[in-house]
Amino acid sequence: MLKLDNVHAFYGKSHVLHGVHFEVKAGEIVALLGRNGSGRSTTVKTIMGLVEGSGSIRWRDGEILGKKAFEIAHTGIGYVPENRDIFPTLTVHQNLLLGQKTGAKNARWGFDDMYTMFPRLKERQHTEAGVLSGGEQQMLTLCRTLMGDPELIMIDEPTEGLAPKIVELVGEYLRELKRRGISVLLVEQKLTIALEVADRCLVMGHGQIVFEGTPAELRANAYVRKEWLEV
Repeated sequence: MLKLDNVHAFYGKSHVLHGVHFEVKAGEIVALLGRNGSGRSTTVKTIMGLVEGSGSIRWRDGEILGKKAFEIAHTGIGYVPENRDIFPTLTVHQNLLLGQKTGAKNARWGFDDMYTMFPRLKERQHTEAGVLSGGEQQMLTLCRTLMGDPELIMIDEPTEGLAPKIVELVGEYLRELKRRGISVLLVEQKLTIALEVADRCLVMGHGQIVFEGTPAELRANAYVRKEWLEV
């Protein structure tokens, strides 16, 4: 579905990605791992058209590199940024409404799905999003993106700063996406959750993919974990 080939990316004159290659197949969860500064967030921002890049990024056999972010979103790619970007003065329900894809027939997700998956959001549906806890805001951001009915969702550090119980909820959310056939590109620092939910793991270092394999292969590769993941 999604295929990156020799992708380079820049912040001004700073060269951040150096020839990134990988793909995400239909219905697959791929974890993109690495230390801070390795290029993980830049990779998803480049895919989403938020960072200047070169090379090739193909989505369902069409080239999307060079397109604007809203054009890429309309092709069926959803993006959950690390900073959440909720609308603080709007209610939970209004935030979800803004994410809804207008005119979509047979959408896979609706308000009932969101409130069933995260009952806490249903309890607070008429509450302004700005007063929610960090975990509740993360749930809201995940659900708002799903309301756009994406076929692929890219999620940047969804468990950052969350309590263990909320991390478990996020893990179940990711499994539910897989059950419904949604592809996921998961940027994550917590190795535990990534190894639990991912079909494949990619490890980044210095703006390149330095390892690709199954969670079992990553668990067995002490050198890669020590060299590129452990602090």
